[in-house]
Amino acid sequence: MRILLAGATGLVGSLALPMLLDDPRCSAVIAPTRRPLAVQHAKLDNPVLDFDGIGEAARHWQVDAAICALGTTMKLAGSREAFRRVDHDYPLALAESLREEGTATFVLNSAMGADVGSRFFYSRVKGELERDLRALRFESLVLVRPGLIGGERSGPPRVGERIGMAVLGALELVLPRAWRINPALEIAWAMVDAALAPQPGERVIDSAQLAD
Repeated sequence: MRILLAGATGLVGSLALPMLLDDPRCSAVIAPTRRPLAVQHAKLDNPVLDFDGIGEAARHWQVDAAICALGTTMKLAGSREAFRRVDHDYPLALAESLREEGTATFVLNSAMGADVGSRFFYSRVKGELERDLRALRFESLVLVRPGLIGGERSGPPRVGERIGMAVLGALELVLPRAWRINPALEIAWAMVDAALAPQPGERVIDSAQLAD
C-alpha cells in the first residue's frame, strides 16, 4: 500500500514514520513537511512545501490511505484563527483532494472530547473536522481520540501538559482507563494499523483503548 503521512515531524507522526517504513505491507510513504526530514529511505518521498498549498499538492499523490497527525496548540499558533487553520483547514483540504483522487482510507489523530457542540474551542474545532471528514464518505474513516499524550516532544516544553502528566501518572492506578496517559507509541501504532488493515465504515479508537 502507498501511505500518506501528514505530521511526520510531530510526536505521534515521527513514531509512525519508521513503523510504516519497516512494514512490508507498505510499499511507499509520502510525508510532506515544511522542512526536510532527517531520514532517508528507499520507500520515503518527502515533499517540502508550504501547507497553505497542501490541498493542491495532494492532487498529485496517488495513495491508498492517509494518516493525519497534524496539530498545534493555541500557544504555538498564536490565535484562534491560526489554530483552526492547522487543526481543521489543512487536514480537511488534504482529505478533500485525496478523496477526489480515489484515496479510500483516512485515519485522523483527533482528541478526546471532540464535539461540534463543545463550549471549549479546542474540542469544538476537533469535532468540526470529524464532522467534515464524515461528509467526504471515505470507505474507511478512523478517528483516534487520545487524551493526554505521553512522550518526549522535540519542540518547546508544554508546561500544562507536563503538569497534567505528572498528576495523571501519580493517580494512574486508581484512574479509569479513559483518563490515563496515552503513550504516543500506542497512538502511532493504532493509526498505522488502521491504515494498513482498513475496515469498512467509521471506527473510533478512544483513550481507553490507547491507555498503557
